[in-house]
Amino acid sequence: MPSVLLASSGLLAVNLTLVIELLGFIVMLGILARWVYPIVMAAAQARQKQIADQLAAADRARREAEQRLAEGESQLQEARVEAQRIIEAANRSGERLIKEAQERAQQEAQRIVEQAKKEIEAERQRAIQAIRAEAADLVVDATRRVLGESLDGDRHRKLIEEVIAQVAEESSAAQ
Repeated sequence: MPSVLLASSGLLAVNLTLVIELLGFIVMLGILARWVYPIVMAAAQARQKQIADQLAAADRARREAEQRLAEGESQLQEARVEAQRIIEAANRSGERLIKEAQERAQQEAQRIVEQAKKEIEAERQRAIQAIRAEAADLVVDATRRVLGESLDGDRHRKLIEEVIAQVAEESSAAQ
């Protein structure tokens, strides 16, 4: 019954216009399938290939960038290690130079002290000799005044030097 109602209302009525439109639609589908569809499909495939190539290129670029970043970080780490090594070497060198300078200064100070000791001893010996000579002269003068006569100077001086040496030995032995 529904088909009767539809047919009577003209909705499903088969007429020539419907057949021509149906044939036109089929022909249009055939033309589209024969000539347009391959072109559209080729364009879609080309676009798909282009997108895939671009994705692959982007992936390669990303991997290359990551590799370069890793290499850069590696080089930076190597540079840091090298810089640290150079700093440590410079510190060791500086410490060595300071130690060498201290040793040289200490050696120089020791040399100056030794030189001063030698000079003091030499001055002491000169002072002792001067005192001995002065003492001998004083004894000769005193003896001359006491005795009122002049003794042989060389003999007298020798005698006095012997007495002074004996006194010096006794004072050294006492200490």
